[in-house]
Amino acid sequence: MESQNRREVIEQVVVTAEQMREIEGRIFEAGMPVAALMEKVAGLITRSIQSLYPCAEKRRVGVLVGPGHNGGDGLVVARELHLQGYEIHIYRPLSKLKELTDYHARYALSLGIPFYDEIEPLYECDLIIDGLFGFGLTRSRSVAYGQSLSGSIAEAVELLNQWSQPVVSIDLPSGLHTDTGEVLGIAVRATRTLCLGLWKLGFLQDQGLDYIGEAELIDFGIPLKDIWSILGEPPDLLRVTKTVAKHFLPLPRPKVTHKYQQGHLLLICGSRQYSGAAILAGLGARASGVGMLSMAVPESIKLLVVSHLPEAVVIGCPETTAGAIAFLPELVLEKLHQPSGSYQTSNQTYNAIACGPGLTKDAKDIVQGVLAAQCPMVLDADSLNILAELITIPTLLKRPGQTVLTPHVGEFRRLFPDSAELLPDRVKAVRKASQLSRSVVLLKGARSAIANPMGSVWLIPESTPALARGGSGDVLTGLVGGLMAQPLLSEHPLEAIVATAAWWHAQAGILAAQERSELGVDGVTLAEFLMAVVRGNRE
Repeated sequence: MESQNRREVIEQVVVTAEQMREIEGRIFEAGMPVAALMEKVAGLITRSIQSLYPCAEKRRVGVLVGPGHNGGDGLVVARELHLQGYEIHIYRPLSKLKELTDYHARYALSLGIPFYDEIEPLYECDLIIDGLFGFGLTRSRSVAYGQSLSGSIAEAVELLNQWSQPVVSIDLPSGLHTDTGEVLGIAVRATRTLCLGLWKLGFLQDQGLDYIGEAELIDFGIPLKDIWSILGEPPDLLRVTKTVAKHFLPLPRPKVTHKYQQGHLLLICGSRQYSGAAILAGLGARASGVGMLSMAVPESIKLLVVSHLPEAVVIGCPETTAGAIAFLPELVLEKLHQPSGSYQTSNQTYNAIACGPGLTKDAKDIVQGVLAAQCPMVLDADSLNILAELITIPTLLKRPGQTVLTPHVGEFRRLFPDSAELLPDRVKAVRKASQLSRSVVLLKGARSAIANPMGSVWLIPESTPALARGGSGDVLTGLVGGLMAQPLLSEHPLEAIVATAAWWHAQAGILAAQERSELGVDGVTLAEFLMAVVRGNRE
């Protein structure tokens, strides 16, 4: 990673509060004065705020100042904005400040900037800057402050959240747990958050997103050697960016190739009740570029599936009275339990299997049977519910091939009740589940997390509520399976391929929502926009 562009590397790194403290400790031990770093960071924050909120538009600025260095940052920003012509008002609820923060407070007073111990005087301000508490706030600290102040800070934050002016938080909205994004009683609801130095884990956790607003990283120049000394290289938390995803896309293809060299995916999906799920999974697989797509579906929906996916080999299967697949025909079974072949013979086998979309729980025997397959497999939807009934971990530990699971939170709780106890810390929960099951686990959400059994977690940094719609998960399953099946990607870690699919899927949703609105992104539309992401990623 050292050879990559510095900004690209920094955008990928995610740290916990403890890791950030250790990294900063190394910087200070090497000789960087704390005061100098505070001035540097505050200068970058000031420039960002001036760009976003010019003085002519947001002249009156209120600054919330806490006792620590986050408050010190806020005071330096207040000073610099004051010198640039902004009218500054400071809310300081605590009189006892850290030494450096106190120096800046005294200088701000000498400049004539007014201080208040109540927040109400800031009501007339056009912009609020939150510098109460930065990274490292824990539940124990929150409780301690609440006891010492009799809840006055909580009352001030509650009042602030009722106001309409924009709020910019420094490093993290005050009141959020740095690692989990948990609201510690109450938290500032920011319009925008300027994350300092490195991305904190709380930015990648679902529960903090309503408070963070738009997020921006302020890179103040941490030496890469100090980052790697604490995190290791590569780190075990990785934010999936366009640069990361581009590395794992199946491009370019060899100039001389044929369809089986581009992989053969078997999709086992659909039922009479949920025929659309099979089609959407097939459309996701189509977008992956997989060379051959075979689909095992109930006989009653075969012609419907063929009409939407004429390039696929659609195999009609005997079905139950309820319209689920009863058993797989011999032409599927004869390839199912053979190891994937070489490029020359892989047309006799499947390179990967995707199972679950639209199956219904009536297909329990089918899922039990395919779990014995030796090739990599992705399980979703009702195959996950069936797996939970079979008792997840002992069943997966018997699997001869690699397994990918793609649960949403409800499915995750059924699959991994012990790991689910760690929720809502999604990173800890998915890491434990992956390690126990020896499977790659993609925990879907507003910030999806992908874990491998070695403890690494890949995090999807952005998504859209437009994906909260039936069918979007079916498209993702097909896309994951299609990428897994391609031999060109077999040299890469499985979790990297899954993370690339999840990022690709999220980006397609974002693009579709921009053009069609959040209400206009159905599964078919989502599948159509997958290729727009690839086109954009090649630029």
